[in-house]
This record gives sequence, C-alpha cells and structure tokens, in this order.
Amino acid sequence: MRAKREMIDRLLKTARGQLDGLLKMVEEDRYCIDISNQLMATESILRKANREVLKAHVEHCLKEAFASEDPLVEQAKMAEVNEILDKLAK
Repeated sequence: MRAKREMIDRLLKTARGQLDGLLKMVEEDRYCIDISNQLMATESILRKANREVLKAHVEHCLKEAFASEDPLVEQAKMAEVNEILDKLAK
C-alpha cells in the first residue's frame, strides 16, 4: 500500500478507539442518540481512511498500469476500480 501510512494508521487507530468507546457505551446502556452520533463519527473516520487508500491506488497503481501499456493490466486495474465503485455506491 502506498497511501500515507502514518495518516492511515492514525485514522484506523482512532476508529478502533471509538469502537472500543462504543462497546462501552452499549454495555453502560447509554442514550441511543449518543451511541448513534458516535457510530456516525466512526463511520466518517473509516470513510476518510478508505478515501486516502483509494486515492493512493489511483495515483500509483493505476498510473503504473497505464504506463505499462499492457491492455490486460489496464483492464484488470479498471475492473478493480469499477468493482470498488460498485461497492461504494451501495
């Protein structure tokens, strides 16, 4: 992975901390809206991490695939991107 490793690491560790906090909130039977707000914050961090990973993929892996001028490599990389876009659109 060629994404900014420190940033991705920090984002994922933050999300993990938030998940731990969420589990504690559920165990403590905290107010549902507070739990929901925390869930949305965690989702936002995970989306940001995914965005950074995908940007790195486009900037490096796709660039290299097109520079190779191998149609099979290009097609495979484009299929990967289309597949992930389909998943994101759900």
